[in-house]
Amino acid sequence: MRGSGLLATVLALLLVAPPAPPAQARTAPARCAPRKGSMQVAEPWAQRRLDPKRVWPLTTGEGVTVAIIDSGVDLTHPQLRVAKAVDYTGTGHRDCVGHGTAIAGVIAAQYIKGVPFHGVAPGVRLISLKQTNEEHGDPGTLARAIVDAADFGADVINVSIQTQDNPKLRQAVAYAIGKDVVIVAAAGNTTAEDGTPEAAYPAAYPGVLAVGSAIPDGRRADFSNTVTPVSVLGPGQDITSTWPGRSYLSGLEGTSFATPYVAGVAALVRARHPKLNQERVRWRIAATADGGAGAGTGAGMVNPLLAVTAILPDEAADAPVIAPPAPAPLPQSAVSKAAPVDREAINLALAIAAAALSAVGLIVAARVFVPMGRRRGWRPGRQG
Repeated sequence: MRGSGLLATVLALLLVAPPAPPAQARTAPARCAPRKGSMQVAEPWAQRRLDPKRVWPLTTGEGVTVAIIDSGVDLTHPQLRVAKAVDYTGTGHRDCVGHGTAIAGVIAAQYIKGVPFHGVAPGVRLISLKQTNEEHGDPGTLARAIVDAADFGADVINVSIQTQDNPKLRQAVAYAIGKDVVIVAAAGNTTAEDGTPEAAYPAAYPGVLAVGSAIPDGRRADFSNTVTPVSVLGPGQDITSTWPGRSYLSGLEGTSFATPYVAGVAALVRARHPKLNQERVRWRIAATADGGAGAGTGAGMVNPLLAVTAILPDEAADAPVIAPPAPAPLPQSAVSKAAPVDREAINLALAIAAAALSAVGLIVAARVFVPMGRRRGWRPGRQG
């Protein structure tokens, strides 16, 4: 089974021509060697748990722009479609870390028959803003990328990066929120040098949808930061996604990989409920989560189906019809119509039946009275 799955994946990938990447910058990064991925991929638990395909009959995120601020995206991967790529490093668009490519896959990897992995919202328009060639980037560059993403028309911004508070970053977040952008950011991992967790930014800023990490049973992962004010959880352990080299990588973990699951759901909500502003989108995602327990869990695991389809009291008057559209009525020719009542045939049948009854009556009378008349010589009977 594993061999056949690998063969199907390889054939599917080979049949899809990769998009031509933009021209590379002249300056190459000092080191560009992401971990080697695999051509073999299986359906990850996170995909089975959230099952975003249930929402696709309603929306795949079409019409919504999602900006990814990260390490770039492998533009040759057959499951990834990037509408716009911006490089702030001067080293080209190649993803030398792999992180940004994985984030893009979770959000918007295209469905390909034979490949068991796909993104949450494959219909979105992706923008890649490369702000680093390393695991972390400069807060100033991150702030610039957030402002640019808002100006590029992003409806959702995914920030799977944690950093410290910074005035420029705070202003950039406020600017984007003011332009009605949903900012989804990683709550951070508890990896401080002294072991003391500290709030991660921009997730800790007001108005940002902060995402913690959950394990397969829905509980918070031990590494998920409890100091950052978490809004919801997303799958963040043993994650599988797209990887540079037209490949895949499994075993990824961290709140940075939980974040794109929630960003994908935010895109689905914005596509299905275009009249909701960024605050209402964040509230809807939290209000429909599966429920959390304990510090750092927020409202619990994100629920794509409920986030898109739930009828919430405050939105009942303005929300669009959220049930799937009613099926088209059957054509008139699909069902045979009842034949019209033939009154003439009925009347004729009744007349025949009456005549038959009359004939029977005459026969019976003849068989009774004729013999009697013969015996009397056809003389009238005596009167009483």
